[in-house]
Amino acid sequence: MLDIVTMEEIRAVFEILDELEISREHVTIPLTPEHPGRVARLPNGKFEIVIESEQPLAAWLPVLRAELKRLAG
Repeated sequence: MLDIVTMEEIRAVFEILDELEISREHVTIPLTPEHPGRVARLPNGKFEIVIESEQPLAAWLPVLRAELKRLAG
């Protein structure tokens, strides 16, 4: 179980953002993970990415990628 988001998780998210050509400045990543992890588009247009706390990061990253693609259009 993940208790706090570290640079390891943030780097993994940044790799996906770079791959999808989403600016890192348009993303908010809270340092407290939650279950379930989620991605949302905020009213200001930024993405909020809440890292999954109970599933291994490698298993959750494909979900993150799919949600970002869907929300980014």
